[in-house]
Amino acid sequence: MMQSRTHTCNELRMEHVGQKVKIVGWMENVREVGSNFAFVVVRDFYGTTQVVVENEEMMKTVKAINKESTISVEGTVRERASKNPKLPTGDIEVVPEKIEVLGRCRYNELPFEINRSRDADEGQRLKYRYLDLRNPAVKKNIVLRCNVVSALREAMTAHGFLEITTPILTASSPEGARDYLVPARKHPGKFYALPQAPQQFKQLLMTSGFDRYFQIAPCFRDEDARGDRSPGEFYQLDMEMAFATQDDVFAVLEDVLPPIFAKFGTYNVASSAPFKRIPYLEAMEKYGSDKPDLRIDLLVDDMTALVQGVEFAPFAEGNTVKAVVVSGCSLTRKQIDKLCADVEVQSGAKPYWTKVENGAFVGGVAKFLNDRFAAINEALKLSEGCLVAIAAGKHDQAVKTAGVMRKMLGAAVPGHMDKERYEFCWIVDFPMYEIGEESGELEFCHNPFSMPAGGLEVLLKAERGEIDPLTITADQYDLVCNGVELSSGAVRNHDPEIMVKAFEMVRLGEEDVKKKFPAMYNAFCYGAPPHAGIAPGVDRMVMLLAGEDSIREVIPFPMNKSAQDVMMGAPSEVTPKQLDELHIAIVGDIEE
Repeated sequence: MMQSRTHTCNELRMEHVGQKVKIVGWMENVREVGSNFAFVVVRDFYGTTQVVVENEEMMKTVKAINKESTISVEGTVRERASKNPKLPTGDIEVVPEKIEVLGRCRYNELPFEINRSRDADEGQRLKYRYLDLRNPAVKKNIVLRCNVVSALREAMTAHGFLEITTPILTASSPEGARDYLVPARKHPGKFYALPQAPQQFKQLLMTSGFDRYFQIAPCFRDEDARGDRSPGEFYQLDMEMAFATQDDVFAVLEDVLPPIFAKFGTYNVASSAPFKRIPYLEAMEKYGSDKPDLRIDLLVDDMTALVQGVEFAPFAEGNTVKAVVVSGCSLTRKQIDKLCADVEVQSGAKPYWTKVENGAFVGGVAKFLNDRFAAINEALKLSEGCLVAIAAGKHDQAVKTAGVMRKMLGAAVPGHMDKERYEFCWIVDFPMYEIGEESGELEFCHNPFSMPAGGLEVLLKAERGEIDPLTITADQYDLVCNGVELSSGAVRNHDPEIMVKAFEMVRLGEEDVKKKFPAMYNAFCYGAPPHAGIAPGVDRMVMLLAGEDSIREVIPFPMNKSAQDVMMGAPSEVTPKQLDELHIAIVGDIEE
């Protein structure tokens, strides 16, 4: 027996025929057939059961109940005359002797039909998320999330990792995204911050003598929403290993993730170890992205030298020209033009194109290229019917546009993308430094706490002018699956001397490091082990496993794109008394 019921709504079968049972759940639907006959569908977490009403008294009871009320049904199981093979309980039905309302729905009209809630406006779905979650298709993603998290915990524990929780209230970080600040009532004028990630705490655990740490960590960042990023909070499989190298981290995730993706994924094929490793610069040149979708067989070619001297402004000297060659392209000119327009929206630059027909270029920019056909044909290995999609402009923009073209063409042209699989890769050898767009000076490219490849020696060489600091790479890596960045990680810079020298390269001295990161700097001065880690995003992982395009589909109670919880009314105003206790005053005009 389960609680106040004998069976769930997905449990009754032919072997239960003749038994007295009690089921409970939501009254999903009522289909009346005549004045004294109706089919009632009862739904609980586990499934549905059909209840057949066959008398006047019971019909009066059912008619007085609104759909989505919770009810209990006591009755006898019998075999259906007309069976439904699509339902697990489709061979039986329950003839009720008693129907009782447990929780009445007081509304005749619902905001949306429960089983079609995914077709409703997203604002309505988020406002009435508790109704949206009643939809079995929506609920399935949350159940999947629970099972995936459980499997991740089991796998990490089996690999010798300890699950350790780190603080939620901490100090504001001067690096990364915007913090969510929490006023400290007992310390007027001071604030806690919600952690953007447990980065410093997990590194401090390594200095404390713990060997392998993990947690399903909540992270809080005040940043804008995207399809693959939820504003406000998200969760990651946070892990760190002492006395570890990049290869040690790779070995763990290459053992943990493929079985989980193969078991729980929409597709049952996942990359096996070792995952392909692609240097960052190679990824940008070959795929036009540092998160390439390896299910697509298209590559990016450089055709800058091939078009030198061509009198077409985008091919002018100083610009980079990239090409994506698509064999067997059956897209019409109208379809190609539409795809190019979509590429321009995503990349911010207009792409160009031409096709190979009867040994010449036709369409698009063909007139500018036909006198170079032989050379281009040989260099790009063209064949009849090829589409040559072209990106041109300043180097970074041309690369970005080519990457968007590759992705869109791979999905649009049959035969160039094997969608039914999960393809992992590591992006490695990220640049340590870059020239800042606004400052025009040397800045950290990604994580300032990554170990520079070559350690202190390479930094000293850059300081002496023997090498260009832009050529220094970091022992940093990204894990990518199907074109989605699951996580970033790194071998950490655990040596205070190397850390200070790395910051001096961007005009920050030892005192700046001590002031901004006092706990970590001081801890490293007491003897820190080499350590490395990574933190795959749980939300993104489940989104991929569920085959969803939006991360909000796999989060129980997501915020909207404006970081608002429209169901709970957050963020909300608070009382003057609460503000006074926190020594906070709201000044100036508040924009709604």
